[in-house]
Amino acid sequence: MADALLELMNVEVLYSNVILALKGVSLKVAPKGCVALLGANGAGKSTTLKAISGVIASDDGRVSGGSIAFAGQAIAGRETASVVRSGLVHVMEGRRVLPHMTVEQNLVIGGHMFANAARMRRALDGVYEAIPRLADLRTRTAGYLSGGEQQMLVIGRAIMAEPSLMLIDEPSLGLAPRMIEEVFAVLHRLRGNGLALLIVEQNTRVALELADYGYVMESGRIVLEGAAGELGANEDVREFYLGLDRDGGRKSFRDVKHYRRRKRWLG
Repeated sequence: MADALLELMNVEVLYSNVILALKGVSLKVAPKGCVALLGANGAGKSTTLKAISGVIASDDGRVSGGSIAFAGQAIAGRETASVVRSGLVHVMEGRRVLPHMTVEQNLVIGGHMFANAARMRRALDGVYEAIPRLADLRTRTAGYLSGGEQQMLVIGRAIMAEPSLMLIDEPSLGLAPRMIEEVFAVLHRLRGNGLALLIVEQNTRVALELADYGYVMESGRIVLEGAAGELGANEDVREFYLGLDRDGGRKSFRDVKHYRRRKRWLG
């Protein structure tokens, strides 16, 4: 992988000074790159993003070991607002729009750091160019948008901060297939514009189509990593995360769930 924009080295996270949630996690994201962080529920993926952005502190968690560097600067333990100002934004799971405000009002809040109206206007125009659907919805109340539209809105609000890296947690969660396509089309467009992405996504197939590199987590550890194409072709990843058998057929949940007993790649 190229020189890292973001680098985690042997990161450990403690919740309530008791629960060790991350156990020596190391990963990198290259400038303008896209990395997928894969794994089952409870593997530590969201905790990893929260540790990077500083949100972990609001959950009574802390980085208890290792290092996190962004653009060459240590950021572990810094306040989230300071991390955002450095060029890193975190789109959390759950489509957290401000429901009683319009789409444009939500976006303006994302650009609260701008000192003048001209900067704000340029940033808004950039969001509308990257996500044209939001331009059509700018006067709509955010709480009445569809789930996919709300996901586009929180992505748009994040890019108002003009980041160089976006962390995004489960962008397809709960969306219909057509809306998943639209949301990931937005992410592809942002990649094309040079925005680096670290994405947590249960839909492994679409994540690996977007990413150029991936890591697989289990029980707070990285257990597998590689180029996205290699992971997509990996028999274990295909079976346990894509739900496909060796011949490309769809496996039943009964077959896939044996993963927790087998754990073949931990050898």
